[in-house]
Amino acid sequence: MKLTAFTDYSLRVLIYLAAQPERRATIGEIAAAFAVSEHHLTKVVHFLGKEGWLANVRGKGGGLALAKPPEAINVDDVVRRTEGGAIVECFGENGGACRITGLCRLQGVLGEALAAFHAVLQRYTLADLVHNREALSQVFLASRIGVRQPAGRNA
Repeated sequence: MKLTAFTDYSLRVLIYLAAQPERRATIGEIAAAFAVSEHHLTKVVHFLGKEGWLANVRGKGGGLALAKPPEAINVDDVVRRTEGGAIVECFGENGGACRITGLCRLQGVLGEALAAFHAVLQRYTLADLVHNREALSQVFLASRIGVRQPAGRNA
């Protein structure tokens, strides 16, 4: 299973902010930290704000911050809301246009696998993803001041 870039970026934004809860960040700063498009992150940030996970403050001293404590943001909730679509056509509304819908056992197998996937994600919060907050903050600080990280460095 492959998550969409939208889900990936959503999780990255949340991790970035949870790793540095004492400060606000900008979209440009987060985009630079992960070498991703500001345009794409703008859409992600807007969505995360609408869902109640981000507080977007405009003006001097503004920026992005978590709207909830990391312990209150469940990884599975984020993935389910950002993914939205069905993993295969027959999971969609009305079963899609597959000729063997109703006869195929693949839907049941994939449904079971998807349930297991979500059961694992349900056990984790954003706080679990940033238990190494200090190491993450160092990597993010280095990206803000333009220091290049050694290849293969794990935070």
